[in-house]
Amino acid sequence: MAGTGRKRKILALTVLAAPEHKDGMDLKLSHDKLKKPIQSQKTQSAETERSHYFTKNDLQHRLGEEFFNQSCIRLAKAFLGKVLVRRCADGTELRGRIVETEAYLGGEDKASHSAGGKRTERNTAMFMKPGTIYVYPIYGIYLCMNVSSEGEGAAVLLRSLEPLQGQPVMRQLRTARRKDGARQLKDKELCNGPSKLCQALDIHRCFDRRDLASDHEVWLERDPNANPAEPSDIVAAPRIGIESHGEWAKRPWRFYLRGHPCVSVVSKDAEIQSLSGNVMNDLGPSDVQSDKGQHNVKRT
Repeated sequence: MAGTGRKRKILALTVLAAPEHKDGMDLKLSHDKLKKPIQSQKTQSAETERSHYFTKNDLQHRLGEEFFNQSCIRLAKAFLGKVLVRRCADGTELRGRIVETEAYLGGEDKASHSAGGKRTERNTAMFMKPGTIYVYPIYGIYLCMNVSSEGEGAAVLLRSLEPLQGQPVMRQLRTARRKDGARQLKDKELCNGPSKLCQALDIHRCFDRRDLASDHEVWLERDPNANPAEPSDIVAAPRIGIESHGEWAKRPWRFYLRGHPCVSVVSKDAEIQSLSGNVMNDLGPSDVQSDKGQHNVKRT
């Protein structure tokens, strides 16, 4: 009887121990299952991609009208480091950090579409309130995106972005405009030019004359994870593609973040001059007057 009692006790202990072992197996399996969704996040579809830097419903970093109420040159510099956001029809949000801009002052600036105060159907947005988007075609097939500033006919060209969110969609949009069999673009090549960024963010001509401060499909944000660009981080260089405008082509009104891989064209000479402070001093009286004279101008 004593032996039988011990056997029953051992059997009872065995039965009690079995669920603990099973629970341990379930715990391990549950842990393994938890790993899979985490790994799959890296390969999730572009349509549901969301950056951990930003949340869909968080608009506290969006820049309003007050940001755009600056003179052209100041606004061109202020854009650097800010994030351009494009919300697509399916809700996908594409983001890119602005790393290169160009200022076009209007008035005396012969390289500007609004030089001499000339108004046309195409450049109307340049004479609208600061923050108005100006989209125009080049070579008949490409587009460039600008934003109006303070000043009669003044606007800033957005020249290059650093892709932050939605790179798969950007790559698809860029690839659709390239020849069959072309090599795959690197991330730094997706938006490193004014027409490239329009393709990558699906900016169309219909965006012309929209308000960047209030539009629901495209807007500007502060990057909550980045410090504002310091003066020493900003290179002032001649603008690109305006060689036919003589002395105005030499004005150092292209601004970019020093050493950034997404900048379209690097100017070693300008970088040396920027470090020494000579470029800022190269703004002559007429240049400074042109920029300062843009304040308090009535806009439509």
